[in-house]
Amino acid sequence: MRHLTSFALLTLLTTTDFAAGAPSAPTTPPLAKEFIAPIDDPKLPRVLIIGDSVSVAYTLDVRKNLAGVANVHRIAANGGSTRTALGDYGLVRWLNPGEKWDVIHFNEGLHDLSYRFPDDRDKNDKGEYASPTNGGRPNVSVEQYEKNLRLIVARLKQTGAKLIFGSTTPVPESDAAKYVKDSELPYNVVAKKVMTEEGVIWNDLWAAVKPKQDQLQGKRNVHFMASGSAVLAKQVAEAITRELPQPTSK
Repeated sequence: MRHLTSFALLTLLTTTDFAAGAPSAPTTPPLAKEFIAPIDDPKLPRVLIIGDSVSVAYTLDVRKNLAGVANVHRIAANGGSTRTALGDYGLVRWLNPGEKWDVIHFNEGLHDLSYRFPDDRDKNDKGEYASPTNGGRPNVSVEQYEKNLRLIVARLKQTGAKLIFGSTTPVPESDAAKYVKDSELPYNVVAKKVMTEEGVIWNDLWAAVKPKQDQLQGKRNVHFMASGSAVLAKQVAEAITRELPQPTSK
């Protein structure tokens, strides 16, 4: 699955080749295609995608769907939680001063609702995932999630771009126990409240895949099969298209 490939490229350590019995200099793994910035067509509007691994998996399809319509970029990373976005490796690095974006499609939620231990690890020394039954707690509480979203929206508004928020996709019973079934529901309620009050377009990705979740999502996995990523990409591309600036008539 594409998302697994992207994840592997993100987490792969530098490798060492051996020739004539001696190690060569470490090499840097190639950057995943999703993270390579396209060469902009100056006649087209610019779009930025911010999000976690679910968004990484649909990025290339969004680019394909919007070919000749928009220059589609994404942050060169897994966007993580709202804590990540507001931290030293988040928006301060993802948004360059003076850089113009016409539309920003963003999502935060899946990493917020995942469980962690009090020491901030998602696994303990026994290799057990944090969960509600072993002392784990959500990475970001629902209450803090609302506060963080408002801070993120305030920063994104400074770009002058049209903003679109994608709801968090369904969380099934998962082999990674840090994801608790249906835990996205209260986070989506809060997110919709914030986006409505802040005038941000709501893109209901949850509703796009929920009716066929068993056909589109990996078994006991929060990530999606290629067919599911294609469904999400189609809806993201359509939402972006509606918010793009209209060409000026001559």
